[in-house]
Amino acid sequence: MTDALVAEAADWTDQPHIEIERDGVHYTLLGTAHISKASIEAVRSAIASGRFDAIAVELDEQRHKALTEPDALAQLDLVKVIRERKIAPFAANLALAAYQRRLAEQLDVEPGAELKTAALEASARGLPLQLIDRDVGITFRRILQKLRWWDRMKLIAGLGGGLFASDEIDESDIERLKEGDMLESSFGEFARDTPSLFATLIDERDQFMAARLRERTDGASQVLAVVGAGHLKGMARYLAEETRTPDDITNELVHITRKRKIPWITIVLMLLIAAGIAWGYARGGSELGRELLIQWVAWTGGLAGLGALLARGHILSVLAAAISAPLKPFRPGLPPGMFSALVEVHLRKPAYPDFLALRDDAQTLGGWYRNRVCRVVMVFILTNIGSAIGVWMAGARILGKLL
Repeated sequence: MTDALVAEAADWTDQPHIEIERDGVHYTLLGTAHISKASIEAVRSAIASGRFDAIAVELDEQRHKALTEPDALAQLDLVKVIRERKIAPFAANLALAAYQRRLAEQLDVEPGAELKTAALEASARGLPLQLIDRDVGITFRRILQKLRWWDRMKLIAGLGGGLFASDEIDESDIERLKEGDMLESSFGEFARDTPSLFATLIDERDQFMAARLRERTDGASQVLAVVGAGHLKGMARYLAEETRTPDDITNELVHITRKRKIPWITIVLMLLIAAGIAWGYARGGSELGRELLIQWVAWTGGLAGLGALLARGHILSVLAAAISAPLKPFRPGLPPGMFSALVEVHLRKPAYPDFLALRDDAQTLGGWYRNRVCRVVMVFILTNIGSAIGVWMAGARILGKLL
């Protein structure tokens, strides 16, 4: 193993890059800007040099498909996404796609085009291609589990607001993209003000990508890794100095802390509400008990149904939301939005054009209502928001009646 060596020469080597040799493999980390035509040409020139026998890119499988296969979204199994409770990462991906599209329109450069060029050039020349970035859904879930409830709401609101923004991308965001990280720029000011978020977005991915590079088993001896310039120093340090095995590192960095099997907060809240209703029957007779029960059904079912209605869900989707929300104490692990979204996707099954138009439609509020894929996401999210508000409102009303 040798120390990191920064090389400077002509042509593509004028771009920021670091060369490291480890375990008999010579790695060249080429730092790019995700909105730079010069970076595209640098990548093309480096691969054309014939120096490298393998290419690695800062992409995960999902982002790779999105860049190189325009019809990849049309193969999405939306029912599976709902049942596996991956709506939140899917919605985050839509926000990222909308942000990228706005950048492309403003700057006349497709964000990530240099990564796409690297992947296509590797394929055209028959070179092995390695996707070294962590799945963006895992990154998003690891971010959420490290944030407090209020910070989660701020982040989700910021992503949601970014979806429909019509103004030009801020100059500071463009400058950060020149330094090279799409995800950090997508999260904007929130990333810089939240150390744990920055660590998950940048440092963890530096570790992950360096470990993935060391996993190569195809016998390559000269590897070109095309990554955002913002990852160069961190990746170089971990590639040169990390002593743990690649498997140990990647397994640790894809781990998602599962919620406790027993949702104590939900159970305690439901028990208090149930006890309140029972107390109402015992102290005030059937009339008070019935009134408290109606309060529970009206608030939880009514607001969940209202959420589905605001998303312009099918009338049966609204009904599914209204019926499932009051039954939440009997199925604490299943959100009512899951039921309303499943009804919506079956009754208004997204068509092929909906998937093809997804990235464009995700940029406008009208597009979200027009596109059936987006609308299913809205039904899921707004049903759950309505149900959550309804639980607290019902609890407050029941407590008020008892007092």
